[in-house]
Amino acid sequence: MSDVHHIIANTWHYPRYKAIPELRRNGMKGTLPDCHPFELMKALLTDTRIETLMKAGNLSAVKYFLNNKSMLDKCWNSHKIAMRNGYIIKDYGLWCDLITLLDKSGKDIRNAKYICPVNLNVSHDLWFNKVSTKEEKRRKAEELAKAKKAEKKFYQTKSCYFGIVIKDKDIEVSVLDSIEAYQNEGEAMHHCVFKCSYYNREDSIILSAHDKEGNRIETIEFSLIENKVIQSRGVCNSNTELHDRIVNLVNANAHRFIKAKASA
Repeated sequence: MSDVHHIIANTWHYPRYKAIPELRRNGMKGTLPDCHPFELMKALLTDTRIETLMKAGNLSAVKYFLNNKSMLDKCWNSHKIAMRNGYIIKDYGLWCDLITLLDKSGKDIRNAKYICPVNLNVSHDLWFNKVSTKEEKRRKAEELAKAKKAEKKFYQTKSCYFGIVIKDKDIEVSVLDSIEAYQNEGEAMHHCVFKCSYYNREDSIILSAHDKEGNRIETIEFSLIENKVIQSRGVCNSNTELHDRIVNLVNANAHRFIKAKASA
């Protein structure tokens, strides 16, 4: 499917639709998640996990995991346990990052005690701090050395987007163009864009928004499947007063990422 057809297939249209029997059998009925319909149909026909989530009516999970396929593999068993315990996940990006942090800390990511926190933000920050403080200097060097092993693939898949800078009169947004840049962004913003290996995610690109004085504002994840922002977070995963403006600014320039991908 060409990029043009991919975009047309994701255009809002009349709400009634028909689906082949196999898709209806696998859960494509009624309201659909806010994700690319072509990607949804492919997943429903090839991945029983997405079928399970659709039949359960968990549209938020379907939307997130279709945009973050590697996280579906990593978090699926934890997700099943969380669902069996009746745990409601309100922010899938933050919850999957928690699972990654728990795994990095050597904790059992199938234990409801850890994966079903009463306060997701507090638990995320707790384990983020534990991961961050333990043998910080040594681990930083080791993590960077390990991450550097992915550098060749990182440049192969992401270098076509390097140099993209999006501006308005107060904000400048640019693509993170090195493994070190991911590490610096994560440390400065106190979130896990580096520790959770966002540089390895083939389906998205990471950008950093700064004000006119050069101060970091938010870190943006732009989906290369949906061609739009799927999350943008300030310090400690908060939203800033410029959040909506940043998201709208990047989304208004989505064509630049499509063009860069096409010319790669």
